[in-house]
Amino acid sequence: MNSNLSEKAQLDVRLIERAKKNDQAAYAQLMDRYREAIYYMLLKMVNNASDAEDLTIEAFSKAFKNLEQYTPNFAFSTWLFKIASNNCIDFIRKKRIDHISLDREIGDKDRHSNIIIAEVPDPEEDLIKKQKATLMRSVVTTLKPRYRDLVELRYFKEYSYEEIAEELNLPLGTVKAQLFRARELLYNILKQKNPSD
Repeated sequence: MNSNLSEKAQLDVRLIERAKKNDQAAYAQLMDRYREAIYYMLLKMVNNASDAEDLTIEAFSKAFKNLEQYTPNFAFSTWLFKIASNNCIDFIRKKRIDHISLDREIGDKDRHSNIIIAEVPDPEEDLIKKQKATLMRSVVTTLKPRYRDLVELRYFKEYSYEEIAEELNLPLGTVKAQLFRARELLYNILKQKNPSD
């Protein structure tokens, strides 16, 4: 272990070693240590609590999926914040592209001056959203019961993490760790259904 790392960073490295062996408690502990800081950084970037919450989970999901790539030459927190901010920048770019007006002239000095965001979704967009929701619900039913319950409570019934922990009688850290795992499973299933995405 790198002796230049702070005590806090060295504890992270020990937790990462445990997490690599699929220790759920280590995952939960790492999330507890950084979730709030990551969330508030992302909230400043996107200015939307719901997006910041989702992006926080995504950041941990990406970091945990790529733990093998982390090397303890520098603090885990530095690596994690980099993943979170890069993922958020991609999200903002994608959102911006989705909202660029089709009739703006190429070469406009202010590229985003003609962006028009419709207040009401058009019928086609509405239909696509409904189809996505139906697909999502059908995919969720294929998950193991513990993951299915978590996803249904969080995304369909819009429970907070605290409410889910209370409802399922689970520690908060476990709820967060298992939800990130459930989202990862969903993402992989949907990727297989839409390989072109």
